[in-house]
Amino acid sequence: MTAPGNQTSAGLLAALAASIADAGVKVIDLTHTLSPDFPTIVMPPELGQSAPFRMEQISRYDGNGPAWYWNNISFGEHTGTHFDAPIHWFTGKDLPLNTVDTLPAADMIAPACVIDCSRQAAEDPDFLLTRSAALDWEARHGRIPARNWVLLRTDWSKKTGRDYANLTDDGAHTPGPDAEVMRWLVEERGIIGLGTETIGTDAGQAGHFSPPYPAHHYLHGAGRYGLQCLANLDLLPPVGALIVAAPLKIKHGSGSPLRVLALVGG
Repeated sequence: MTAPGNQTSAGLLAALAASIADAGVKVIDLTHTLSPDFPTIVMPPELGQSAPFRMEQISRYDGNGPAWYWNNISFGEHTGTHFDAPIHWFTGKDLPLNTVDTLPAADMIAPACVIDCSRQAAEDPDFLLTRSAALDWEARHGRIPARNWVLLRTDWSKKTGRDYANLTDDGAHTPGPDAEVMRWLVEERGIIGLGTETIGTDAGQAGHFSPPYPAHHYLHGAGRYGLQCLANLDLLPPVGALIVAAPLKIKHGSGSPLRVLALVGG
């Protein structure tokens, strides 16, 4: 005999499946296509570098495999649209459940708040989200709930090639959060993670902040997550989207490419 609570849960899941089937709930892909020409983060030359995505054909209905097509692939963990686990940063290296193979599966599905900074980022590639701007967003849309993603919409995903990386002699120039707002989002709002349309969760010049790379510093030190290289954030409402972000289950992995989906009510 099924308990009443289980019946209610089953009914909710059935209603969700039906709503997705009849497009009452839209499924929006927030993922870039993973290909060899997608920009990869570039570290200073004296440091180790992330490998780009590579694909090698094994067979395509030919002598190497007459009835099947498949490929070998290789890539750095932090390539394309990708997930950062807490162990990725030194502040999260000693936490429990800090790798992609151990993080709680329930954390892979969570609601999102989308902060639209696209106008500011178009005017200034070094635009920084501040605590004051986040409070202004809350005045319009309500308090950011705990265990929500905060997604920073900058429309940076619409750029390609060199414009996307935006590298100059002094490093990358891309928008992101400042240190104060990151500490506040993690410690005062209890977010589950931060997602951006740029190559990293931090601004391009965040190595000069205090602490350096504050998104990484505060997120991963608190056991929270990062999503980078997102797309189509302009299709999401400020509140109400549900994010599905399940990284590959790599043993001891610090992150992985993944397909990020958003469920949005019609």
